[in-house]
Parts: sequence; structure tokens; C-alpha cells
Amino acid sequence: MTHTRNAVVTPDSEICPVSTDNARAAAEDSLEDYAFRYVPRTFRRWSAASVGATALGSIAFLADFSIGASIGIDHGTANAVLGIVFASVIIVIVGVPVAYYAARYNLDLDLIARGSGFGYYGSIITTVIFAGFTCIFFALEGAIMAQGLQVATGMPLWLGYLISTVVVIPIVIYGMRALERLQFWTTPLWLALALLPLLWILVSDPEVVRAFTSFTGDSDGSISIGAVVSSAAVCFALTPQLAEQIDYIRAMPPRTPANARSWWTSFAFAGPGWVVFSGTKQVIGVFLAVYLLVRVEPALGHQAAEPVKQFVEMYRTLVPDWLAIVLALVLIVVAQVKINVTNAYSGSLAWSNVFTRMAKHYPGRTIFVLFNLVIAYALMMLDIFALISFVLSLYANVVMAWLVTIATDIAVNKWVLRISPRFPEFRRGMLHDWNPVGLVSVGLASVLSLLAFAGLLGAAVKPFSVLIAIGVAFVATPVTAVATRGRYYLRRRSDGIDSPRFDEHGNPSGERLRCHVTGYTFERPDMLASAERGPHGEVQYVSSLALTLDDSDHYVLPPEVTGPQHWAAARKRET
Repeated sequence: MTHTRNAVVTPDSEICPVSTDNARAAAEDSLEDYAFRYVPRTFRRWSAASVGATALGSIAFLADFSIGASIGIDHGTANAVLGIVFASVIIVIVGVPVAYYAARYNLDLDLIARGSGFGYYGSIITTVIFAGFTCIFFALEGAIMAQGLQVATGMPLWLGYLISTVVVIPIVIYGMRALERLQFWTTPLWLALALLPLLWILVSDPEVVRAFTSFTGDSDGSISIGAVVSSAAVCFALTPQLAEQIDYIRAMPPRTPANARSWWTSFAFAGPGWVVFSGTKQVIGVFLAVYLLVRVEPALGHQAAEPVKQFVEMYRTLVPDWLAIVLALVLIVVAQVKINVTNAYSGSLAWSNVFTRMAKHYPGRTIFVLFNLVIAYALMMLDIFALISFVLSLYANVVMAWLVTIATDIAVNKWVLRISPRFPEFRRGMLHDWNPVGLVSVGLASVLSLLAFAGLLGAAVKPFSVLIAIGVAFVATPVTAVATRGRYYLRRRSDGIDSPRFDEHGNPSGERLRCHVTGYTFERPDMLASAERGPHGEVQYVSSLALTLDDSDHYVLPPEVTGPQHWAAARKRET
């Protein structure tokens, strides 16, 4: 018997319709990142505080400064700050239930979406939306790094784009452990470079602070609901950052009475609380834009939204020009690498998840790292940074339709109406392939909000398109669940295994069972009874990984009649 990290290989795996070599390769490769799997206890060896600190390290991105500066220049400080606060509050509300399910049950957002209104294959739609986010934000951050290289060395932008793309590859290939080390060691440097010169300006130049509070930008200076909502719409496009935070906090340790305080603190700051730090950076971005327009060059216009210019001018208040450029470049490179290893990592998980379920084949995550980076590089070459406000405002409509649907299914359908099964389910065979609850909600909310965004519902409605997405998703999710009476959530209410999925503290069980297809052992939450009995008629177990790669349904248990009337008994049995 040979031990391989978190799994155990035995030599007696049966000949089966699933390619055993492919299944084993997928198991071994995904041991480091769990691209389409529950994250087992054997992998989650970090403390809650360590996971939280690592997750917060990923929000060092500089696009926040650009977003804040852009909406500040367009709408003025008052409207921009109110928009940032409004968006942040909504993002926290949406983020709490989703992040809790990730941290408590150790699942990524795709696995959560499967049992929260979308179905086993339906969640592919949401995963593609998220994968698109990682490409867009990789391109924005890569463009910022290329701008820094151009200012410091005169390097052409296309070459800077290429360097910012390939520099993350060695780190991303090695998965979560490499990311944890990178975020831990670079966060203090980033904080020092970003905050110390800012504090100096605040103390030494109070006139800029007064200019910041009275800045009107391109607006008439009045506070307008339309301007506040338009500002918030750009900020809402950052909401998928929650999914990247989840890729970290799904590695949280089991919550017990001994670590409850640390667990909840880390969850609050690294989960939904990430937006507090993000919103603060956006407000700082408005301030830095005002600083450039007041102290450097009033005619800069939207160029004042470029972090390269912002930080170079900020450092010039403290050090000579050449050193200011060097420090700005160091900050930009550190920040870009910190966030773009996360973008590339999370994007590769998303693309590999989609491909594996559709093709029943796992070619390895490295391929999808490269695929994600090629798309991001193409977006940089198309100069997506120049259209940052428009692109993010457009994307926000679909993003909020998606995430509000999942959050509403968890908070309302699971906990209030009790139509959706309370415990998250992600395993093939337990779920229907498609669930109209999520599909109808996202489809309806996206279409109506995009029509409004395009001005087809009237000029007065156009600024409120993202609110239409939020409102329609919030209403359509429970209405569709009630209309369908929850028939499309669960294909089965029993996975055929007698032992409980959760321990005495409500954490996923650490019991290990052997998958008769791959020969590996997996933890109880990742396993089901196989439809194929053993040679003596005994129950055999099959992993969700093997079922993902099985295109024959040979091991999938037959469906059961399910409905809301069965779920109370199922919940009691599981607890």
C-alpha cells in the first residue's frame, strides 16, 4: 500500500467504465487545489488565523484605487463615497451566507451553487461567469503593472503585458501552499509601501484633505441618487472577489468550542469583511486622484485614475524622483503578483471544473492556468483598462444577478422557507442536472438589468440597472422555488451510507472510506454508495471525483422521489 499525500492508493482497483488512470491523475493533481472537490480535513492543517491572513493578502489589488478614482472624477467625492458605502453594505449582506457555507462546509462557490438552486450541470453557468471575472481583473492588474514598467524603464506596453502575465505561472502551478507563503511574506511590504506616504500627505498637506471633501469632479456638485447608484454599479463588479476569498477560506479548520472566537474573527474579516478593506482603498483612490488634480496637473482628467501616476507623485513628496519611481514600481509589482496569482489560480480552478464535468476528462490544471492567462493577455492587448468604468458597470449586472441568487437561496429558501435542502449538496447522483430556481432567477435578472443598462427601458431607469438585477434575483429565487415546490433540488435524499456526514460539532466528518473505482480513500462528505455491489454483494463506495469522470452512469444510484416533506427527516438524520 502506497501513501500519496491525503489519499491512499491500493493495487486492487477494479476494471471499470471510468478510466482509472485518468481518475487517479485527477485525484493526485487536485490534492493540492481540490478544483472540483470538497476540501478534506487532512489538507486543512492551517489555523483559522493563518487562513484569514492569507485570504486578506489577496485583496492587495490596485484596481480598487482606479475604480475609486474613476467614479470620483465622474461624480465627485460625495457621490462616489456614498456609492462605495452603499455597494459595500450590499456586498457584505450577499457575502455572509455564501462565505459561511464555504468556510463551514469547505466548499468553493461552484460546489455551493450546485445545491443552491442551479443543479449539478447548471452551476457551470455561474462558474463561467466567475472565470470571466478572473480574466477581466487579471487584465486590469496586468495593465497597471505594464504601465509601471513603462514609466520606470520605457518598456513598451505589449511587452509589459506579456511579463505581467508569465511572471505568475511558477507560483500558480504549485497551488494553495505556494500562495499561502507568497501572501504571508509580501503583505507587510505592501502595507508599508502603500500606507506610509499616504499618512505623510494627510498630516503634512491639510489643504488636499479639504479639496478632497469638496471635490465635485465632472458633476454639478449636488448629491444625486442616480450618481450614487452609478458609482455603486462600478463597485458591484468587484463582488466576485468573494469567490476568490472563498477559494482560501474553504480551507478553514473545523469549528470547535476551542477555536470558535478565532474561527469567527477570521471568517468575518477574510470572508464578507474583505469589502471593508476594498471600499477603504476605493475611497483612498478618490483622494489620490484629487491630490493629482490639485497638486500636480489639473488637466490630467481620467489619467489621474492610473495607480502608477498616483503613487509616483505620492512618493515624490518624500524622496527624489528616481527613488519615487523605483518605490512605485516595487509596490505595483508586489500588488500585481499578489492578486494575479490568485486570479490565475482561481480562474484555473473554475475552467478545469467546467471542462471536467462537460468532457468527463481531466487533462490537468496547468492547461487551464495557461488558458486563463491567454484570455487575460488578449484583454490587455485590447486596452480593457481604458474602458474600466464601462466594462465593470456592464459586468456588474450579471454578477449581482448570479451572487444574489445564490445568497437568497441559502438565506431564504434554505433557512426561512425550508424549500431548499439546508445542508449543501454537490455530489453527482444526489442532485438533478438542472434546477430552474437558479437558472430562471439569473436569466430573468440579467436580461432585465442589461436591457435597462442599454437604455431600452428608458433613460430614467438606466442608472438603476444593477438595482434591477439585485431586486429581480432576490424576488425570483424564492418565487421559482415555491412555484416548482422544490422538486428540482435533490435527486436523492439518501447517499446510501449509514455513517453521518457531520461530527458532533456540525463539521463535515473526517471518516475515511475507500473508493472502489480509483482505489483512493476519501473523506465521508466526498463519498456515496456505489450502484455497483461488491463481489459478495456488499456495499461499495464511490467518490464524487470518480462520478465526475464517469460518463456511463454505471455507479450512480437510481433516483428517489424527493420533496420538501422529506427534508426535515433527512436533516434530523444527518445531524
